Amino acid sequence: MAGFYRRVAVPLLTGRTRSKRFLLVVGGATLLVMGLFATKSVTVKLLPFDNKSEFQVQIDLPEGSALEETERVLKAASARLAALPELVDIQAHAGTAVPFNFNGLVRHSYLRGAPELGELQVNLQPKGDRKRASHTVALDARRRLSGLPVPDGTAIKVVEVPPGPPVMATLLAEVYGPTPEARHAAAARVKQAFRDVPFVVDIDDSLGSTARRLRLVIDQEALEFHGVEEEAVFDTLRALFSGVSVGYSHRGHGTNPIEIAVRLPRLALTIDERLLSTPVLGAKGVVELGDVVRVVEDPSSPTVYRRDGRFADMVTAELAGAYEAPIYGMFAVEKALKDRTTAAPLIALSYHGQPLDEAGLTLLWDGEWEVTYVTFRDMGAAFGVALLAIYLLVVAQFGSFKVPLVILVPVLLTLIGIVLGHWLFGAPFSATSMIGFIALAAMIGAAFILADPIFQGLAISLVFGLASSTALTLLTIPAIYFWLRDDGKTFARKDKIPR
Repeated sequence: MAGFYRRVAVPLLTGRTRSKRFLLVVGGATLLVMGLFATKSVTVKLLPFDNKSEFQVQIDLPEGSALEETERVLKAASARLAALPELVDIQAHAGTAVPFNFNGLVRHSYLRGAPELGELQVNLQPKGDRKRASHTVALDARRRLSGLPVPDGTAIKVVEVPPGPPVMATLLAEVYGPTPEARHAAAARVKQAFRDVPFVVDIDDSLGSTARRLRLVIDQEALEFHGVEEEAVFDTLRALFSGVSVGYSHRGHGTNPIEIAVRLPRLALTIDERLLSTPVLGAKGVVELGDVVRVVEDPSSPTVYRRDGRFADMVTAELAGAYEAPIYGMFAVEKALKDRTTAAPLIALSYHGQPLDEAGLTLLWDGEWEVTYVTFRDMGAAFGVALLAIYLLVVAQFGSFKVPLVILVPVLLTLIGIVLGHWLFGAPFSATSMIGFIALAAMIGAAFILADPIFQGLAISLVFGLASSTALTLLTIPAIYFWLRDDGKTFARKDKIPR
C-alpha cells in the first residue's frame, strides 16, 4: 500500500504546477458531483418514507351529503383495496374519524365529524412478512382508487404515516389577499396549477364545495295581513325542528334526570307541503306556516380559515411519481402559474413567514417545505458555527491562518463520496444525510443501518463520505501543503525517499 501511494503521490507533488492541476481536478470533480442536485439525479427530501404497517384513506364528499352516501363510497373504495396482497383488514369510519394517531397531531383528523366525511384505516401485514414497502403499497392503493365513481367535488386522499414531524399536507400553499373574493379566485388559480403538474396528486382546498341550503324567510306583509306575531312563527319553527321539552324523569339516587321532549322524527324534518301546513295561531285565527314564510334556496357560506389570526385560503396536495419532495412540486406549480397567460392579478411568492402587507395577493409555501427549510437552515448554521470554532482553535494552536484551512479541506472532500453514494443507491439527500455529513467520523454501527429507510441517508453519508475523504485526503493535503510552501523546494523523488 505504501508503494502504491508513493507511485501516485510523488508525481503529483514534484512541483507546484502539478499540485495546482490536481487541485483543479478535485475542485472540478466536486462541482460536477454537486451538479447531480441541479440535474435532479440526487433529490432532496426531509425524510424518506418509512415502512409502516398501516395507512389511511380520507374521503371528503361535498358538504351536505348524507351519511348513507358517505358509507356507500367507503364500501366501494374498500372493495377496490381488498385485492391488495399485503392487506390484513380495512376499518371504515363514516361520519367520524379513525382513532387518534400520529397524523392527527397536525392534520387534526381526529376532529373529523360530519356526515360527508369518511375514513378507511388500512392495516397491512408486518413489514417482515411482505416484499413491498408501505409507500409502494400506498402508491398502488392510489392507483386502484383512481376513477372511483364519486359525487362531483369529492376529494380522496391516501395518507401515510409520516417518518418525521407531521404536517397538514406535503405540499401546502397558503393564499393571502385583501378580500375574500380575491383570495378565492387566487386559490382557484393555484389549484388549477396543481392539477397541471402530473406528479401532484390528492389535490384539495380549505374552501370545499359550497352546498345549497334552504332558508325560511318571514314574509312581513303576510304577517300583517293575517295578524300573526313573529314570536309565534319562531316558536312554531323551534317546536318543529328542535322539539318541545315537557318535563324530566327523576330517577332518584343522585342520578341526572332524563329530559322528556316531543320531537318529530328525522324523516319528517324535510321542508315539504306537510311541514308548511303546520298551523300558526294569529289574531284573526289559525293560518298555515307556509302562508307567512317563504322558502329560499341559496348557496351556503364558504369556510373561513385563519392562520395565526390572518385570513388565508389553503390548497393542499401530496406528491407521487417522478418526484416526492415538496421543493420540486413547488417549482413545477410556480412554472405552471407563469405559463398560464391571464389578465388576473399577479401572485407574489413567499417561502417563509406570513406576508407583512396583505394589500396584494401572496402565495406562501408551507407544509413539509417549512419543516425542510427550517431543518436544513438550522443544521447548516450549526455546521458553519462548528467549522468556525474549529478553525479558530487551530489558528490559536498553530499561529497560522493557512494551516487550519488545510486541515478543514477533507470536510469538503466528503461531499464527493456522499453525493455519489446517494446517486448510486437512488436515495434522496435527507436530514439524516445532513447529520451524517456533520458527524462523518461516527462510523460505529453504520453497516447495520444501511437497510433502514429512515437512517439510510446517515449511513450513506458516513460510509461513502469517509471513503472519498480517505482516498483524496492522502493526495490533496500534501498537494495543498506543497503549493503553499514558501521555501521553493520541490518534493524529493522516489529514489531519494527513505524506505
